[in-house]
Amino acid sequence: MKLFLCEKPSQGRDIAAVLGAVEKKNGYLSGAGVAVTWGFGHLLEQASPESYGEQFGNPWRTEVLPVLPTHWQMQVKPESRAQFEVIKKLLHSADSVVIATDADREGEVIAREILEYCDYRGGVERLWLSALDDASVRAALNAIKPGSVTYPYYLAGLGRSRADWQIGMNLTRLYTVKARECGYGDVLSVGRVQSPTLNLIVERDREIAGFVPKPFFIVTLALTASGQLFQAQWVPAESYCDNEKRCIHESIARQVVLLCQQTGVASVMEVETKRETVSAPLPFDLGSLQQQCSKRWGFGAQQVLDIAQALYETHKATTYPRTDCGFLPTSMLAEAPVVFSALEKSDPGVSVLLGRLQPGYVSRAWNDKKITAHHGIIPTKQPCDLSKMSDAERQVYQLIRQHYLAQFLPVHELDATRVSLNCGGQLFKARGNVVVVPGWKALFEKEREDDNQQDESDKATLPALRQGEHCQVAGAEVKSLQTKPPEHFTEGTLIAAMKNAAQFVTDPRLKKILKENAGLGTEATRAGVIETLLARGFIVKKGKSLRATVVAGELMDLLPLPLKDPGMTALWEQALDDIAEGKMSLDDFMAKQSSWTTQLVDKGRQQAIRLTVAPSPPCPVCGGTTRQRKGKSGPFWGCLRYPECTGVITPPRQNTRGRASAKKKVR
Repeated sequence: MKLFLCEKPSQGRDIAAVLGAVEKKNGYLSGAGVAVTWGFGHLLEQASPESYGEQFGNPWRTEVLPVLPTHWQMQVKPESRAQFEVIKKLLHSADSVVIATDADREGEVIAREILEYCDYRGGVERLWLSALDDASVRAALNAIKPGSVTYPYYLAGLGRSRADWQIGMNLTRLYTVKARECGYGDVLSVGRVQSPTLNLIVERDREIAGFVPKPFFIVTLALTASGQLFQAQWVPAESYCDNEKRCIHESIARQVVLLCQQTGVASVMEVETKRETVSAPLPFDLGSLQQQCSKRWGFGAQQVLDIAQALYETHKATTYPRTDCGFLPTSMLAEAPVVFSALEKSDPGVSVLLGRLQPGYVSRAWNDKKITAHHGIIPTKQPCDLSKMSDAERQVYQLIRQHYLAQFLPVHELDATRVSLNCGGQLFKARGNVVVVPGWKALFEKEREDDNQQDESDKATLPALRQGEHCQVAGAEVKSLQTKPPEHFTEGTLIAAMKNAAQFVTDPRLKKILKENAGLGTEATRAGVIETLLARGFIVKKGKSLRATVVAGELMDLLPLPLKDPGMTALWEQALDDIAEGKMSLDDFMAKQSSWTTQLVDKGRQQAIRLTVAPSPPCPVCGGTTRQRKGKSGPFWGCLRYPECTGVITPPRQNTRGRASAKKKVR
């Protein structure tokens, strides 16, 4: 029997339907010579620290750290036990296994950790799916890969999981115990990816809080030529400007206005017109989709991931979403007519637009050299039912569709004219654009109008001007402006910052080493990191923006730089890519991670820390310090010397007559 091991039940049903495995069994589907079963994501999890020795159990102690497993232990999640037993039994009778989980690093781990745990030693193949519609599943079944091809993805996934466990367990325990000595009651969560991500938000908030606006001044001329009014802007001399070439001397700016008014004429010094082209935006990768949806509609990163997963898995409307690549393989060009037909059947209203496309046009998106494990997110060859989508799903689907269709329209072309003028010995510049070929931008006009995205200079036109021509001054004015602080992170802009961690690296050597795609986390995990920071109270949402809480800032002040440096963490992420590509062994990676963890624990153990905590009542037994804890009946104050001292103070509560009551007791 050949066993197909899928990631989720819905995925299993889609594959089983194509294989003809239609007989329903307990936890799997069966057909002639094949069985299809599934997990619910991860069925296994890393064992807790106490599994490696009773010294790592409760209460947490810093002197026993670090815990660095040499033989890693996994355990079946309690809620997954029944399905795990189904898979284990099927593996015992399977002649070979086809891994059919999501086609990424994490999908590889989900399947292979089960095979390892069950000590499966049979043949392994890999079904690599980019979409779950029937045609895509059939194509993938005809191109099954040997299991050895994707095995390195499993090693990389193990590296990520183990590194995250080591850093998280050791540093969270260390700083939580030290925080409790100050009376802080909650867990101080520390993570290899979450901590540098949190630091980005903390530093941005501090930059905004400490920002001091500075005035600057611009001078604008209103000019006429050939009966047409246009504007030109003063180019101040360097000596009048700050580092951003902004004039900071109001008196000089006002003198220029008076000079221009007195002169009354500006002469054209130079006219230059160039044909400029703008290529269509690429199809989406997950990160760029999250950024765009955050900007347009304020969607959260996890919300977009869930929607994209539903479009892929439930509606079969789009291809695999957890991709870091926006390019498309040239082989898929031939499929465009089939995709167009499916789009028209799904939404007849799009037929007019399809008629304007140029199927033979090849945009920059079609590039085999740029393809990673996956291609950009695009519509599938299967019609979908838009009426079954939620409003948010439909919005995201139409956005994905729009970026795909843009690949079949020519580049946007415009004639950009730049004019230099002299008025009273001062340099002024004007610019204007004339659209020659709308190209792909014809698909985006509504969005540009709705979002007010067009720069005024994009819409400005200039009269026909020639060198030496004189233009009349119709007006001159000074505008007083102020510098603005950077904006608070939104989920979309934070995703972008996580993807491009190199921009936060000051060390030239590290900056050079970082690859273009190296960053904090992966396309599949970044949304989860943001959700974790929200859930743990380190950040809060105010409108679209993310703000760090007080404890987040204090935690960042405590952590050593390597633990919160985006560049360092991005280097570890790059190392995981090297494992996936066979350039580094898992053992070498973990040896470096263990050494790093040991250094961080040793340094943290020497730290004296302070946190802002609410005043705590004295212990009713020993008179010592208490901290707030959470119990089954709610919060209470417990002695810091627990378990040596079991003094407890329960908080005031309302009695039946509405009066507050408090109870002290000794356990």
